[in-house]
Amino acid sequence: MDLKEKLVSSFMAFEERVDVHSDLHDIRTNALKNFENKGFPTKKEEAWKYTSLNAILKNDFTVFPKQENAIEFNQVKKYFLHEIDTYKLVFIDGVFSSHLSSTTHDGIDVCLMSSALTKPKYKMVIDTYFNQIASKDDSLTSLNTAFASEGAFINIPQKKVADKPIEIMYFSTGNEAALMVQPRNLVIVGENSHVQIIERHQSLNENPVLTNSVTEIFAQKRAIVDYYKIQNDNSEANLVDNTYVSQQQESHAYVHTFSFGGNLTRNNLNFYHFGERLTSTLNGISILNDKQHVDHYTLVNHATPNCESFQDYKGIFSDRSTGVFNGKVLVEKEAQKTNAFQKSNNILLSDKATINAKPQLEIFADDVKCSHGCTVGQLDETAMFYMQSRGIPKKEAKALLMYAFSNAVIESIKIPELKQRITKIIAMKLGVNLGFDL
Repeated sequence: MDLKEKLVSSFMAFEERVDVHSDLHDIRTNALKNFENKGFPTKKEEAWKYTSLNAILKNDFTVFPKQENAIEFNQVKKYFLHEIDTYKLVFIDGVFSSHLSSTTHDGIDVCLMSSALTKPKYKMVIDTYFNQIASKDDSLTSLNTAFASEGAFINIPQKKVADKPIEIMYFSTGNEAALMVQPRNLVIVGENSHVQIIERHQSLNENPVLTNSVTEIFAQKRAIVDYYKIQNDNSEANLVDNTYVSQQQESHAYVHTFSFGGNLTRNNLNFYHFGERLTSTLNGISILNDKQHVDHYTLVNHATPNCESFQDYKGIFSDRSTGVFNGKVLVEKEAQKTNAFQKSNNILLSDKATINAKPQLEIFADDVKCSHGCTVGQLDETAMFYMQSRGIPKKEAKALLMYAFSNAVIESIKIPELKQRITKIIAMKLGVNLGFDL
């Protein structure tokens, strides 16, 4: 039985476990039908032209863990941002870990998706927001919707500022020979509110893992959402991350994606505009080696006037690694006075490394400022020679140039402790001590 057949055949048992009479029954059933009709995406689809799931799908994945697996904090402490106090939502093999988590209902909700989906007090919120911005057509999003039961639920009411960052951590123990997990996150940020969120998926051994994640983010009027994704997983970890962002008037939404590890990573990032004078920012750094593969697929849908979007993606690829950037800016007829900027800059450190880039603009308005660009090259030999002539060893000179290449994205990190953590990870990836005061 292949993975698609296993998932479809297990759906009825899943629904019985999470309550077949739930209001979500029709949503789940329709989503499963879409996945059953379409199946897993293939390279025949334009959006997946450069990324294949075939080798991954050959694994015999367990779709529901056979038991709850506990881990101790000292086993995973290094993955947390322990330099500062944070709220924490921690999941082990897809199951919530209360003893590793720090949740709250004091003015804001930082709690579980399973609670929000089943408790009457959240019914109005779920009816209003759940599955409203996520694609009904994308097969992997539909698969996640069909099995949606657990993940992070974050609700920041109007005129509230989350008093500390929120960490969402998904750990895979590797106790299963191969495991598939499907977390579902819902983030609602009310008018004039502000939140900072850090999300990470981390395997604890080398057994294969496939994560199919969906996150819906709603930024209401004048809300500020600052979202960070840290992807630095083991060599057998595979992640398909689907994020959908809905923005209202004068809101600011930032999504920063740091792709440093894992076997295959696919980031689908979609922004939709529903108000004027709002700003969308999409930043990313990819530093890959071996045969790692990362695919950034972005869409910014400008549907209203006087809005801005900025995309800045940096990629450094060595050995036989592969990068993909497929970024699209859609400016609809009503979206006059749009300012949209998109760029993808890449460095290849090996003759065997590959980057496939396809920046796209679709413009149906006539009073806009839009630009896009892509560069692919190697390190500046003149700069390398100059630094070496000043006594800097070749390896360090090379690392400093690559760090400088990524610096614009690093500087966009608004949490100082996280900026330090990302800088350390980059130094480790580059194999040097950059000598900064961290």
